[in-house]
Amino acid sequence: MSVLDRRSLLAGAAATGFAAGGDLLSFARAWAQSAEWKPEAGASLSLLRWKRFVPSEDEAFMKMVEAFTQATGVKVSVSNESYDDIQPKASVAANTGQGPDMVWGLFSFPALFPDKCLPLEDVADSLAKKYGPWFPSAEAYGKVKGKWIAIPVAFNGGYPNYRISAMKKAGFDKFPTDTAGFLELCRGMKKNNTPAGFALGHATGDGNTWCHWALWSHGGNLVDANEKIVINSPETARALEYVKSLYETFVPGTVSWNDSSNNKAFLAGDLYLTNNGISIYAAAKKDNPKLAEDMDHAVWPVGPVGKPTEFQLAFPILAFKYSKAPNACKAFIAFMMEAQNYNPWLEAAQGYLCEPLSNYPKNPIWTSDPKNAVFAEAGRRSLAAGGLAPVSERIAAVLADFVIVDMFASHCTGREDVKTAIKNAERAAQRIFRNT
Repeated sequence: MSVLDRRSLLAGAAATGFAAGGDLLSFARAWAQSAEWKPEAGASLSLLRWKRFVPSEDEAFMKMVEAFTQATGVKVSVSNESYDDIQPKASVAANTGQGPDMVWGLFSFPALFPDKCLPLEDVADSLAKKYGPWFPSAEAYGKVKGKWIAIPVAFNGGYPNYRISAMKKAGFDKFPTDTAGFLELCRGMKKNNTPAGFALGHATGDGNTWCHWALWSHGGNLVDANEKIVINSPETARALEYVKSLYETFVPGTVSWNDSSNNKAFLAGDLYLTNNGISIYAAAKKDNPKLAEDMDHAVWPVGPVGKPTEFQLAFPILAFKYSKAPNACKAFIAFMMEAQNYNPWLEAAQGYLCEPLSNYPKNPIWTSDPKNAVFAEAGRRSLAAGGLAPVSERIAAVLADFVIVDMFASHCTGREDVKTAIKNAERAAQRIFRNT
């Protein structure tokens, strides 16, 4: 392909932000010739990623992988693990210096071992120049101590999923916008035997996201801006009391839920309000259209603090320093984030994922169905794992140990009163901080 043709192809694809089918391979070949990072001779890569919830997302991603391999000659083997297993396996690889070249995981997991991560400043800067700026929460997940150690690939909007008929039967024409109204809705749905349910088990995505929303919405925080532990506060106590009231309306069993439990219960007709990505709706549209027609989504209600306090699931990707092909790692990460690849993949995810950068071309997935629209805002609206503080190794360790989730669960189930639950969370955080 001539230089002129190559430039024309890149420019044409960039104008639309989409490449598909044969055009994806053509774009990949053109991109590889002018790429900033040239893979090492004979390089091959292994990637460990989270197990998909939307099959079409995985199919589109693997097409992207295949195009990269054909264009660069770099074979990329991809393995999948559940949300809950990604971080432990990544930690083992970091500690032993053996394992996958790259890991694509959840939240702040790269901050658990920042010194083991390949610096990615050049990739982050290149992407920001094309599609930036990065959303603040995305940048927070990519950096530790001001240095880029991972690239936040996407966010998953974990928003309230609800049955419209159950909401109306409970006396609400619209989904409530404040926490007081939200509690009343849950009580009304419980009364009508159409209950809500939110994970209080070690559900890495669902449990962490809604419990942090509940804490932050009442003004509670694990740490202040200087990373001083401040969980023991009246605001935290009020958050615990509020969540205990919510828990009394829940379907039984939420204390043992993982990230797939609420999906199954909702699709089975046993659950009428929960927090989740768009995967429940995507599955319902395919297998149960009547249920999908009765579904909708909403942003999280605002609590006493008077502003949104959402905590959304981030998916950062890292490369380990021990990789024998660091340039190939950087090339692959940059390639997957190019709009010509990223936008078709995002559309195939059916709204399960959304952008971490503010100026990607507009994606039709957000306008093709009004019920998808709320998920487009996850990256813009989300706070990062530290809340008031930057993401750090300590913050990542507290999140990985489910300190906040366990605090709420212990009080909701009656194992501990408010003061004891807070004190034990404080002690757990202090122990982690001392050992990190």
